[in-house]
Formats: sequence, C-alpha cells, structure tokens
Amino acid sequence: MSSPAVAPALTGSQPIAQVRALSRRSVMAMMRQPASLLPALFFPSLLAAVNAAAFNRSVNLPGFPEVDSFLDFLLPAVIMQGVLFGGVAGGNEMAVDIEDGFFERLMASPVWRPSILVGRLAGSAALGAFQAVFFTALLSLFGARVQAGIGGLIVLILVAMIMAVAVGGITAVIAIRTGSQEAVQNTFPLVFIVVFLSSAFFPTSLMSGWYQQVARINPLTWVIDGVRHLVITGWSWSEALQAVTVSAGLAAFTIMLASLALRRRLISS
Repeated sequence: MSSPAVAPALTGSQPIAQVRALSRRSVMAMMRQPASLLPALFFPSLLAAVNAAAFNRSVNLPGFPEVDSFLDFLLPAVIMQGVLFGGVAGGNEMAVDIEDGFFERLMASPVWRPSILVGRLAGSAALGAFQAVFFTALLSLFGARVQAGIGGLIVLILVAMIMAVAVGGITAVIAIRTGSQEAVQNTFPLVFIVVFLSSAFFPTSLMSGWYQQVARINPLTWVIDGVRHLVITGWSWSEALQAVTVSAGLAAFTIMLASLALRRRLISS
C-alpha cells in the first residue's frame, strides 16, 4: 500500500472532478448548517448599527470624505468584517474534519491532495460572495449606495471572495497544524484587532500617532480604501485594481502557507 503522504497519479479530468466534489461538499455543509453562518452575518450587522449611531456626526468633521450617509463609508468595512468572521468559520470546519477523522480518510483515498485545501477554500469564497451581497442589500435598505454601480458591486463581491480565501488560508494553516477547533476559534480576537487597526471605521487622514501609522501599513486598509472609493465616489480603475491586487496578494501568501502546512502534515503522517 502506498504511503498517504504521496499523492496518487491522476490523469484527465479526475483532479477537476475531485475539486468540484469537495467544493460542493464545503458549500453544502454551510447551507445545511445555517446556525454556523449567523455569527458571520449577525455580529457585523450589529456592529454596523452601533457604529452608525455612534459616529454618524463624524461625517461633518473637516477632512472627512464626502458621503451622503455614514453607512456609505461603513459598507466596505462591514463586508470585510463579515468576511473575516466567515474565514474563521471555514478554518473551524477543516478542524472538524480532522477531529472527526474525515481528513484522514481522504488521505487514505486516491484523492488529489491539493483538492482538499481548494475544496475547503471554495466554501469560504462562496460565503464571502454571499456576505457581500447580503450586507450591501441590508445597508441599502437604510440609504447606503454604491456610486460605481454594477461594476463597483462586482468588484465588492470579487474582493470579498478573495479576502475570504485569504482568511480561510491562514485559519486552514492553524487547523492543519493543530487539528483543533479551539485553536482556530482563538484566532477570533486577532481578526477583530486587525479590522480595528485599519481604516475600516475611520479615515487614516484623521487619525494620529502610532494608531495612524499602524493603520496605514495594514494591508486591510489598502483593500478597504480601494473598494470604499467605488462606494462613495464612483468608478476608478486604479482603486479597483488596488483592492483586487492587494487582496489577491494576501490570498496567494496564505494559500502558500496552507499548502506548506498540508505538505508537512502529509509527510509526517
């Protein structure tokens, strides 16, 4: 019997079929357990309501971006916050597979090894797309508008999907290395801190001190500022490209880390 650490030789459309099957399993698992999606939808919505009430008058500050409503400024932040929450949930599902033994059964089967990771990240991407549509629709009920129109909405959804993969990649690393749901869930405070140390809820130009410096170098700021321009100002190729390329770079980096973690686990098994 061949070692589970050695990927089986596959030909033709087998890898594609396996990726499709595992991706479908990941998406269907989320749809069948709506309770697991509630935190990724409820908490960002609740925080949006709290922040809109607390900071609504900040739009009158000198230097604050011109917006019709603070909800316009807040929309990209709410989407990114939801995506980060959802990414933790995706990593948690991988940890569940490891704890339940499903991961080991996959290792013993003639499955293309990368499909295990790709399938799980596909579930995160699908959730990210749903969250982008959900939060845009929710905030539009209270007056938020995407000034860049359908093109801006497409970029919002695309960036949400890519960022979901990026966060799903890093939580997958933790899941693969520890095999523990608890360890994955403990990343939640870190995710929370990353959001608040960015331009998510306030423009960096009105910040000061070390907080401003940290926010400016936070990659999440570059992503949020890019899509925020599409929401509050209108279409811009440069801003859309900034949001997509930075999020894609983050996704590529975390996928590389997750692939290395998977490879190490296969070698040690």
